[in-house]
Amino acid sequence: MNVVLGLPLGLPLLGAALTMIVRARAAQRAISFVALGGSLAASVALLVEVARDDSIVVSRLGGWPAAVTITLVGDRLSAMMLVIAVALLVLVLAFAIGQRASDERSPFYHPVYLVLAAGLAQAFLAGDLFNLFVAFELMLMASYVLLTLEGTDAQIRAGTTYVVLNVVESVVLLTAVGLVFAATGTVSMADLPERLAALPDGVRTGLNLLLLVAFGIKAAVFPLFFWLPDSYPTAPSSVTAIFAGLLTKVGVYTLIRTETLLFPGGDSTLLLWIAGLTMIIGVLGAMSHLEMKRILSFHIVSQIGYMVMGLGIGTEAAIAATVFFLLHQIPVKTALFLVQGIVERETGTTAFDRTGGLVHRSGLLAALFLLPALSLAGLPPFSGFLGKLALVQAGFADGAHVIVTVALVGSILTLISMTKIWMGVFWGEVHPAPPEGREGVLRHHRLMSASTIVLVAATLAIAVLAGPLYDFCAAAAAQLVDPGRYVEAVLGP
Repeated sequence: MNVVLGLPLGLPLLGAALTMIVRARAAQRAISFVALGGSLAASVALLVEVARDDSIVVSRLGGWPAAVTITLVGDRLSAMMLVIAVALLVLVLAFAIGQRASDERSPFYHPVYLVLAAGLAQAFLAGDLFNLFVAFELMLMASYVLLTLEGTDAQIRAGTTYVVLNVVESVVLLTAVGLVFAATGTVSMADLPERLAALPDGVRTGLNLLLLVAFGIKAAVFPLFFWLPDSYPTAPSSVTAIFAGLLTKVGVYTLIRTETLLFPGGDSTLLLWIAGLTMIIGVLGAMSHLEMKRILSFHIVSQIGYMVMGLGIGTEAAIAATVFFLLHQIPVKTALFLVQGIVERETGTTAFDRTGGLVHRSGLLAALFLLPALSLAGLPPFSGFLGKLALVQAGFADGAHVIVTVALVGSILTLISMTKIWMGVFWGEVHPAPPEGREGVLRHHRLMSASTIVLVAATLAIAVLAGPLYDFCAAAAAQLVDPGRYVEAVLGP
């Protein structure tokens, strides 16, 4: 089973190398699907293994001790994130092919896409801070190329902002890793809990804040989110869907990992302030716009606040609710951006003053938007309601009434902004359909619609299977709040 840990990282890198050699588009597509399919199979095998006996799977390169070698670690949280990420990459790749966008037709699209997949896998499995930094650099390089692959002026401007802010994040993270090593003599996440606990409180707090800033930029929390709403709307819809669904969630994943493993019992007040401001500022930004893609981009920010809220509360129940909310958010946000991509493909825009009446041309497309939109807003019986309910219950149990109130207000405002999209794009003034769209919006985009339908179905499945899925998330939270289990699995008794 230890060998399986390396496959989600190695197969995409191998596929990237092959697609750089083979430039035929059909061959590149086949290689990409084979590489991602193998990675998904390995990820599912890992998930089954860690769920079956509640174990933590470890692989050390060359068999060397964890303190001096590259270590890959798979537990419930990382295995769950890995399966979701690779499955999402497969669906969005199919969507991009169906979209027939110019970026996917570039000979560099598939190599870069697979490098992004490898970076994501490494981030979820990294057992030390330096290799986590390397994973972030892989994702940064790949995401910048994907963001600017079409080469439009808007993409270059947005890409410059994106890369500058992420380079700042890289500098902060590398500085933090260097200072952690200087203070403790190791960057192994299994060695660090004991060594960090022995440091003076001021040094420990400073290191925690540096990592919080680095991962906060990646997660787009307040006040470090301002790059996201300008960068994401300029990218092709298939690229934005991956960014929205996965890249910010990597930041959340690393926040969860470091705050529970390296700095347990940290400053919850700061995290709760960040959570509340992220929720409200994000949703107010969404309400101030009249364009679907920008509204959804601001909601990426707003929904991150709910995950930081659970992390700030810090109890086992709150961490379980955070993991479940994270599980729900990834397919919901991605599905909404795929619907936006279909709308933009059909009408050439998602601005409310130039779209409208799409419900009359495609009731299916309207339903594909409405279902994840209601889940995002947290209405019952959808998965978003269940995730927010669990967070609210954990907040009340911990006496965090203020942040619970903020979260409920944020949900109401989210519903209002989703209603704006519903009325502006799907109802509103009816605009004439282009000739190719008169037979139905989805008829000519079958691969795009199939990918979106599968993803929306996944959001509904999360609600239907909420009981066993929440039990899994609770078991993941139990692993997270007990750092000793992680340490023992990596270093041995």
